[in-house]
Amino acid sequence: MRFTEALKLALVSIWSHKLRSALTLLGMIIGIMSVVVVVSLIQGFNVYVDEKIAGIGAKSFSLFRFNFMEDFKDSDSTVAAERRNKVLTMEDFEFLHARATSSVALLGAKAFPTGSQVRHGSELLEDVQVDGAMASVALIENAQVEDGRFFNESENERAMRVAYVGFDVASKFFAPGAALGQEIIIAGMPYRIVGVAAAKGSVFGMPQDNFITVPIKTYAKDFGPLIRQRELYIVGTAKSDELFDDAVEEVRQLMRERRRLRSNEKDNFGLITPDAITGLRDRIFGPIFIVAIAVPGIALVVGGIVIMNIMLVSVTERTHEIGIRKTLGARRKDILKQFLIEAVALSIIGGIIGVVSAWLIGRALSAAFFPTYLSVTAIVVAVAVSAFIGICSGIFPAWKAARLDPIEALRAE
Repeated sequence: MRFTEALKLALVSIWSHKLRSALTLLGMIIGIMSVVVVVSLIQGFNVYVDEKIAGIGAKSFSLFRFNFMEDFKDSDSTVAAERRNKVLTMEDFEFLHARATSSVALLGAKAFPTGSQVRHGSELLEDVQVDGAMASVALIENAQVEDGRFFNESENERAMRVAYVGFDVASKFFAPGAALGQEIIIAGMPYRIVGVAAAKGSVFGMPQDNFITVPIKTYAKDFGPLIRQRELYIVGTAKSDELFDDAVEEVRQLMRERRRLRSNEKDNFGLITPDAITGLRDRIFGPIFIVAIAVPGIALVVGGIVIMNIMLVSVTERTHEIGIRKTLGARRKDILKQFLIEAVALSIIGGIIGVVSAWLIGRALSAAFFPTYLSVTAIVVAVAVSAFIGICSGIFPAWKAARLDPIEALRAE
């Protein structure tokens, strides 16, 4: 029997029992759809993190008071780090800025944000994230400016009340293109807008454009010392991609020198690089991703069992037909091929419908909540897995059909 003939017989059999085939496919559709949706969410999350790393400069690094991958592993580590790690200061920045010259291109200081009330006329915004930064941070973090500019170092040195605002803040108070030069009131103090950031959208439902950045010296003067929730941290870039590791190591050694750490003492600060962020993501979410894929994978197993069960029922129902086919010269391998192709066809149809359903769900999730990404590889693997499950589910029923004795099969009603 040719493959095309076996496939035609399989499709005719599936079509002649529409309701049964649809119910049989349901398990496979749900299983494939669930797995593909989870994979697209995971891929979307990974792509988003990689894009954000690239957006702030794939070869930038950050110096914090704590090493977030080591100092917060457990309560004992956290308590020890609180005692051991000193708060970063502007003196630390000046020390590094004066000495880190061989492989470091730029250094800049930032401070963590404070939630503040912002007002313009009768319009009011609550809990806008206001932070402080040096002018060099715009170059280090590759700031995308929609309108105007980032503030300059002269404005920072003179602690001027100028502001670089997020897209949502500008849109709330002003018409498009009308924000530059306007005055807004931040925590009761007047600031002049010099630039508007390009829109970033939202992540996990959290807006990324509801922020204001002011010169760090202005921030310290108006909001208080750069400690606790307004803690200082330092960002930097290397002179070239090839010198990135050297730049990170240079900053590390200079900080150890400034802190007078002995060779056997661990760092009492944290250096975060893009590779470290990716590693942290994989370490935290890797096991979660595996479980997230494994759980809906159970539905695939159930779908395979359902297909096997239906194929066994089909063999029983068509015993007389099998007897006639064998009497007319059909070989064992022909009967085996017929039922195996029918099982695989069922699985592949379910897999294709599942992938299409997952794609539609992914589009809806991307539009409403979370970015998803469905690669061609994931689609091919999903269909291949459904075909493999069909083969596994169809082997036994097909083998059973092929071994039927033609005389006994002809006696069946």
